[in-house]
Amino acid sequence: MQHTLSSVFSGISKRRALANAMALLGASVMLPYSGALMAQEETEGLRLPTILVVGNNPADVSRQPGAVSLVQLEELILRQPRSTEEALRNVPGITIKPEEESAIVANIGMRGLSSGDYKTLILEDGVPVAPGLFVGNGRYYNPRIQRMEGIEVLKGAASLRYGPSTIGGVINYVTKQPRDAVEVTLRTGTWDTREATVEAGASSDSGDASFGIIASQVSSDGFLNKGYDTTDIMIKAGMAIGNNQRVSIKYSDYASDANISYRGHFLQEYLDEASNNPAPDDYYLTERRSLDLNHEWDISATARLNTLVFGSDMFRDYWRFNTNNAASAAASRWVYNDTLNGNNRAFKRFGIDTRLHVEHQLFALTSETEIGLRYMDEEMDDKTVQATRALPRSGPLGRDALDSAESYALYAQNRFLLTETLALTAGLRVEQYEQYRLDRRRHDAQGNSAGTTNSEVMPGIGMSWQINPQAQLFGSVYKAFSPSLNGDALNGLQDQQLDAERSLNMELGIRGANQHMTYEFAWFRMNFDNQIIPANSNSQFQVTNGGQTLHQGLEFGTGVDLGAGFNLNANATYVSDAEFRGDRVTRAGAIATPDGNRIPYTPELTANLTLEYERGNLRTGISMHYSSDQYTDVLNVTPLTESITGFFTGQVPSYTLTDIFVVYAVNDQLTVNANVKNLADKHYIASLRQGIYIGPERSMDVGLRYRF
Repeated sequence: MQHTLSSVFSGISKRRALANAMALLGASVMLPYSGALMAQEETEGLRLPTILVVGNNPADVSRQPGAVSLVQLEELILRQPRSTEEALRNVPGITIKPEEESAIVANIGMRGLSSGDYKTLILEDGVPVAPGLFVGNGRYYNPRIQRMEGIEVLKGAASLRYGPSTIGGVINYVTKQPRDAVEVTLRTGTWDTREATVEAGASSDSGDASFGIIASQVSSDGFLNKGYDTTDIMIKAGMAIGNNQRVSIKYSDYASDANISYRGHFLQEYLDEASNNPAPDDYYLTERRSLDLNHEWDISATARLNTLVFGSDMFRDYWRFNTNNAASAAASRWVYNDTLNGNNRAFKRFGIDTRLHVEHQLFALTSETEIGLRYMDEEMDDKTVQATRALPRSGPLGRDALDSAESYALYAQNRFLLTETLALTAGLRVEQYEQYRLDRRRHDAQGNSAGTTNSEVMPGIGMSWQINPQAQLFGSVYKAFSPSLNGDALNGLQDQQLDAERSLNMELGIRGANQHMTYEFAWFRMNFDNQIIPANSNSQFQVTNGGQTLHQGLEFGTGVDLGAGFNLNANATYVSDAEFRGDRVTRAGAIATPDGNRIPYTPELTANLTLEYERGNLRTGISMHYSSDQYTDVLNVTPLTESITGFFTGQVPSYTLTDIFVVYAVNDQLTVNANVKNLADKHYIASLRQGIYIGPERSMDVGLRYRF
């Protein structure tokens, strides 16, 4: 029966895999890459080429001069997350600012960076998830967890290879490879949630070609009646060309209608445990189509070329009714007018990313070099529609602008094996980008367009030292940046002379394992010389160069085999400093944020504790998540303050959530599962915006998976 459970969880358990990975650290430092450069895990048929930021060989972890977290398929099967946001909640260093349990839009922070910011690069198979790194907002699209086989989280200097906005690091969602099977997954649960996923795949008799499709559909009334209906389809296919080349294509089609809004509840509604949707007629509509082409060429036993061509086309229509502020204040709830605005944006992206990996002997040292080029063109068509309740999807335009950006990047990295146990990694990324805005409604003497050009040079250096077979020391220093988006950089059709947000990052850590335990411990520091104050941070702010901020702290993670089928996993992140350095001022010269104020949505402590048990065909666990209190505005207002015309402010209290989950393999084909989230039915504030976002109440899901 143990064989049955192993087949369900795709191999050995994660804790043993991690132990094996750390046991391989010594060997991986002493030996150069093999001819394949990246060992492929066993799979049915051809494993299609894709971009990984860490690697799928356990020994690849040791090559990274920074902290690494891997969320594997086995963990996703066990925890049964509803979203990528929920799947990341237990990763060290990550903070989540939840808005809805569906995470149609996601707020993810890293290491003291606000979860409302976009200074952590999020990828899917190496392609940016945000609809526009230079022109758009990172929240508009969030991939479905159902098509993922894992998540890679990489921090430190090695993240420079993948793009701008890597101040916090890189998160890479890895989509599933085609398998020779048909699999159906069904799930139902609280809020009348109904979810179905079908996976089907096949390969040629020779194993040189494969095809797969994953289609999922979920509909739900949603917590607080914030209903949603989402469909997601992904198609993958690929083939080998001769003995040394592979090509693959991935097409995805995503559509979502969600009854959500920026508006939350008033304080008294929260205290009364209101169960209504505070914006019942607001809708967030999204569609996205994308196409990725991957080519992998083993030029020789020591050289490989990867080329990725990617493109996407999406729109996000956000229909929100206007409020009667005086009536809302009197009623202590939102009172709506019969007019609404459609804040509608459409995005197009095209990019090419090519990477050459070479093993060689430089200065008589075994070296591994990666050289890459990336070109990307982005466009955002930004319109607002002034509609009425009688005609809720049409009306005159209030804004009609076209934002575009063109970027070029060159990067190079070399990993020197100085000794059998010591490796040094040096890298450099140069990025140039041009931003342009066209206002189609403006026709005056000043013209209707503006543009700006910026360049960034980002060096980095890291090291890894295998102290002994059970411990590896790692560290890095690097410079990273996050660009100002078009709406800020070219506000008012004027070049606002906004510098990029730049940070000097440092990290030092140790990781290792023995027969019964794995661990990783890291100290981090991010020192901004400039952080932009966004226009909506506080009513008195305008977009301006904000000045210095400091983020630093500690994070650790550990897994312990307790014996008798029990395993304990724990991690914590302590952000001792996430603060402004120096008085920040408005353009009028007034002090807006005093020196030492804390960055919004940066809890001082987040922690996760999970106890798992495995016996025969049964695997179960209980997990606890803790988030300390956190400020929600730059002025660090403590009491909850209601603002009808702007954002609610105040300190969000700490909270602890408990989840339980169970998976049982009936046989080789059928697996059943169940989970309870927020077991204690904790009533808590998840975040603030235009009102209070209430954390999801206790919920339960049950499901099954059948493999034909």
